[in-house]
Amino acid sequence: MSLPTLERERALWAQGKLVAGLDEVGRGPLAGPVVASAVVFAPGQPRIRGLNDSKKMTAARREEVSLVVARQALCWTVAAASAREVDRLNIRKASALAMRRCLERLPVRPDHVLLDGTDLPEVGWPHESVVKGDSVSQSIAAASVLAKVLRDYLMTLLDARYPAYGWGTNMGYGTAKHLSALGAAGPTKHHRMGFTPVSQMNLFGP
Repeated sequence: MSLPTLERERALWAQGKLVAGLDEVGRGPLAGPVVASAVVFAPGQPRIRGLNDSKKMTAARREEVSLVVARQALCWTVAAASAREVDRLNIRKASALAMRRCLERLPVRPDHVLLDGTDLPEVGWPHESVVKGDSVSQSIAAASVLAKVLRDYLMTLLDARYPAYGWGTNMGYGTAKHLSALGAAGPTKHHRMGFTPVSQMNLFGP
């Protein structure tokens, strides 16, 4: 199994550039925020053992590695766009907003931004898009892990307030339990009202 490397970062470091990896999680769920993270490693940073695309890691492993990333990174940020912002802007623009917030909050300005996926001009920041970047670049993978850990934590907090939907395990995705609760109680203020099947509900729930 191939793991994210520092190949791109080393080439940019050799040019004297400071590099930020940027990624988001939570585009697909029916509820909750979309969360992004930006991570900047100092030039010469060694590979972090166990770091991978967050989707390929267990929750326990993500939490463990996130602590290593937080300690070893030169700096990092996390930011979110709320379900209401997703409804107001659309998921693409809300994802870009969360990413832009991350970059604006970094204490240093990166010379080069590596972004997972395809070009996203709405970020409003020059960047290089890397297809499957969280499987290729360590900086992007690190950002994906921090974003995933934070979003999962936020969803477990919401789960304590709205236990019927199973957010502590489904993280807002449209599982059978989640859909059943939507049908029985309707959506909450943390649901994305523009997403199907949330948009098909006629009544507001709790």
